[in-house]
Amino acid sequence: MGLREWSVGGVLLSPFLIYVLLALLVTGALRMLLRLTPVGRWIWHEALFDCALYVCVLALITVVLGPL
Repeated sequence: MGLREWSVGGVLLSPFLIYVLLALLVTGALRMLLRLTPVGRWIWHEALFDCALYVCVLALITVVLGPL
């Protein structure tokens, strides 16, 4: 998928928006998995961890799905 804008009702949308939404879903799934395992107890600052996890997942998705 290349980074070309889509026109939806005269509004240009970036494909990066799909990456952001996908990263949000993946981060939510990972957080639920971490809460079910004992690893979740070792998280000191949950909000900071969530933000860092989201940024890492978004970077990974952008590298994997982005243009070459």
